[in-house]
Amino acid sequence: MCGIVGLFIKDKALEPRLGELTAGMLATMCERGPDSAGFAVYGAPKSGKAKITLQSPNPEKDFASLAKAVEHEIDGKAKLDVKSTHAVLTCPADKAEAARQAIRTGFPGVRIMGSGEAIEIYKEVGRPTDVAKQFDLAKMKGTHAIGHTRMATESAVTTLGAHPFSTGTDQCLVHNGSLSNHNNLRRELKHDGMTFETENDSEVAAAYLTWRMNQGLNLGQALEKGLEDLDGFFTFVVGTKNGFGVVRDPIACKPAVLAETDQYVAFGSEYRALAGLPGIEKAKVWEPEPATVYFWER
Repeated sequence: MCGIVGLFIKDKALEPRLGELTAGMLATMCERGPDSAGFAVYGAPKSGKAKITLQSPNPEKDFASLAKAVEHEIDGKAKLDVKSTHAVLTCPADKAEAARQAIRTGFPGVRIMGSGEAIEIYKEVGRPTDVAKQFDLAKMKGTHAIGHTRMATESAVTTLGAHPFSTGTDQCLVHNGSLSNHNNLRRELKHDGMTFETENDSEVAAAYLTWRMNQGLNLGQALEKGLEDLDGFFTFVVGTKNGFGVVRDPIACKPAVLAETDQYVAFGSEYRALAGLPGIEKAKVWEPEPATVYFWER
């Protein structure tokens, strides 16, 4: 049993409140997942810039020299903004892959949580409200966000095992459920060049969608293919640079609710996650249908 929340802003006037509203939604899901939590926030991209979110168990040691080391390797400017155990490295977009390689080589204890022009990912072991406070979620602004509270059932409680999982540029996934064919699918995806950080079945789902989108599909089309190829119980909420998608398996035994107004689209594992949103009393509220893809894109 895990908790999922998501908020896709349609009205730019609400973008400054994205983090505040997402933090409130995440707090309602503590009982559904008390062991770890995480969230992805999509902000406005800066022209020509890429962001790489990093995590370290020894941030004071690792982050002190990281920016200068990366600058030396990429022959370009890099800026590091530290938030507790995480940091966001900003560098020229055309140097992003070189920066990631410099980090992997020079700082083996640092983990890359995600990268892209818009996405930042934060996740840690701990009660969801504490994780949100640790990274100042309530102060963040942006266009859309996805959050997860985890109750581990099949894999270890670790930072890397927490959601969201990001396996592609500006992509991430959160999952409530369990996949039964993830081991076979992981082997197939590895054969096609995908890499994995954990044994978590949810990371396989994220990698599968990345693999499909690398073939030229948009998020909605990739989710449609997932209904054919992913076996098990699942509710997914997925983010891309411009999109926000939701899908449930054909049995749809995991709870889910969607709400839409002129200002936003919101998702919660339970209605209480949506109850504090502005204008919710006038929203269209419904339970997503089984085996049906819901997809919004700007």
